[in-house]
Amino acid sequence: MKKTTLSLLMAAFLCQPAVGAENLTEAITNGTVKGDIRIRYEDVDNDDTDSDGMTIRTRLGYMTDTYADFSAYVEFEDVRDMFGIDDEEDLIPDPEVTEVEQGFLQYKNDQVTGKGGRQVITLDNHRFVGHVGWRQDRQTFDAARAQFMPMDGLSVDLSYLWKRNRIFAETLDADSDDVLINVSYVTPVGKLVGYGYALDDDTRDEESDTYGVRFTGQSDMFSYTLEAASQEITDSGVDFDTEYLFAEGGLALSDVTLKLGYEVLGSDDGDASFTTPLATLHKFNGWADVFLSGSFDPTAMPDGLEDVYVSVSGKLAEYNLAAIFHEFSSDEGSDDYGNEIDLQASRKFGKHYTAGIKYAAYSDDGFNAAGDIDKLWLWGGMSF
Repeated sequence: MKKTTLSLLMAAFLCQPAVGAENLTEAITNGTVKGDIRIRYEDVDNDDTDSDGMTIRTRLGYMTDTYADFSAYVEFEDVRDMFGIDDEEDLIPDPEVTEVEQGFLQYKNDQVTGKGGRQVITLDNHRFVGHVGWRQDRQTFDAARAQFMPMDGLSVDLSYLWKRNRIFAETLDADSDDVLINVSYVTPVGKLVGYGYALDDDTRDEESDTYGVRFTGQSDMFSYTLEAASQEITDSGVDFDTEYLFAEGGLALSDVTLKLGYEVLGSDDGDASFTTPLATLHKFNGWADVFLSGSFDPTAMPDGLEDVYVSVSGKLAEYNLAAIFHEFSSDEGSDDYGNEIDLQASRKFGKHYTAGIKYAAYSDDGFNAAGDIDKLWLWGGMSF
């Protein structure tokens, strides 16, 4: 699969005619400056300790204009601890860092978009590939990527990743040999997606091959998602087979949306669980992030995870509100992993400013070594 994907990536770059600006100097000088600043206070309280911290993240980027369908982008990121508030160990994973966040060359015309270099890559709902944008140091990849539409309604997305730049500054970055294939087709009743992700983490000596299908649809009142995947994992020379299931239904009533969801990270007879190491994990299975370790290490949570949740979201005045309740249990056996309530309120101020408050309360039932966990976030941001 990896050799085929690399060949298709090269073909996508080479088969398109080049058109665009005639003056390279003007393409460089007539670019666009982009910026993003976010200040955030975070408090974490569990049965063992209490930790809080305030950080500021600054991103500054420059995108050139196009020349012969090519353009370039570079972006720098800086994360600082503002006041030296108590940030204990890994409870608040926003380390200080200054780095090149993105730096890529892009080719784009009406049929194909190709990028080579350090970049953000997200697929579908971020469950398998995401940018972890909630943390201050966003996840990026050193990669080559091609996106094209061979026919109306059909989209093909191919990527080869040779490095994972994770959210912990440079501490846990990993060399890799990853291939991502994502093909979607828009039907009259919804969007059908088929995918194959072959991941090879050179640092962890771990490989996995994941193949799945996803279907989403929406009407004026109803939305629905069904997804299933199978995974073969090789962890330190030991092989495992696991499954993934996801189902969600939504009902929109005026400015309020109700959703009921069911997600299973399956277990291989209690020996290993389904993993999603490239995902935006904070988006799934509760904002308290209790179950993160199982998404990277298949043996960290060998009985797997079942997550049944109900969410309510809507708008009141200028505020976006959301509340989610999760009930967690094991996939193998019948262990109760506890429950969680998540609450959020946020709003925009004009075009460039945002602010919000967010709270997560996880109630343990013997699964989590740290016991109950409460997390609170307050933030404000500006972008241009």
